[in-house]
Amino acid sequence: MGLLNESLEKFKQQQEKCQKTLTGIAAKASSSKASSSRSVPSGTSNVPNAKSPSPPVKFSNDTERLQHINSIRKAPVGAQIKRVIDLLFETRQAFTPEQINEACYVDANANKSVFDSLRNNPKVSYDGKRFSYKSKHALKDKSQLLVLVRKFPEGIAVIDLKDSYPTVMEDLQALKASGQIWLLSNFDSQEDIAYPNDPRAVIKVDDDLKQLFRGIELPRDMLDIEKDLQKNGMKPATNTAKRRAMAQAHGIPPKPKTKKKKNEISKRTKLTNAHLPELFQHLKPSSS
Repeated sequence: MGLLNESLEKFKQQQEKCQKTLTGIAAKASSSKASSSRSVPSGTSNVPNAKSPSPPVKFSNDTERLQHINSIRKAPVGAQIKRVIDLLFETRQAFTPEQINEACYVDANANKSVFDSLRNNPKVSYDGKRFSYKSKHALKDKSQLLVLVRKFPEGIAVIDLKDSYPTVMEDLQALKASGQIWLLSNFDSQEDIAYPNDPRAVIKVDDDLKQLFRGIELPRDMLDIEKDLQKNGMKPATNTAKRRAMAQAHGIPPKPKTKKKKNEISKRTKLTNAHLPELFQHLKPSSS
């Protein structure tokens, strides 16, 4: 770290020296041009300057890297914090401020604002010596992931699991393929929810939801049901169109559609509002 700071200091001194040199060259060029224009009489051609041009200023071979480091350290605090968090997230290792400086050129020791922001960032854990990435759920492998999902029978958002460890998304798909969890999309937020596929789990369903489910009238034709399933991104387990075509090819007549029985009032019908006969005038009584 001391060597890097020394190189940066030399780089700054070189820049200042070069700036002074270039300024001096420009001043000399302008003064010589003005004097030559005064000394040369009108009507004569300008005599080219006999002096050889000054040699180009040579920077050190490390100039580009030092410029890059300098631009990082002059960047806003938020940009430097993001750079450090990206490093911690990708490596999942703990770094001292000196190691962070070597890895991504953010000098937290020299910038109190950067140091304090890192220490107080919800995505960063600081043990007094090292910084490390802090995910919402401290998971390390697929077995711990499954244990966590089973603790949430009502489902856990996948977005809360994405940063747990590098291969968490692959493990979620593997658990889904093995039938240990479900991954379903939330139609409101379009986010995936992970549910445990555990027969021992007790899931409570509100009575309102039960009534809503039972109150939904499904189409009577299987073709319409299959279309609704496909419309919602689900693959039907049956293929009614193909089955009917095969039946027709073999001369099997289709089943007649059953008509829904109309609710009619008979003498045996119990009327709770019998004292208001005008409510039932539009209903046709059936023959008993």
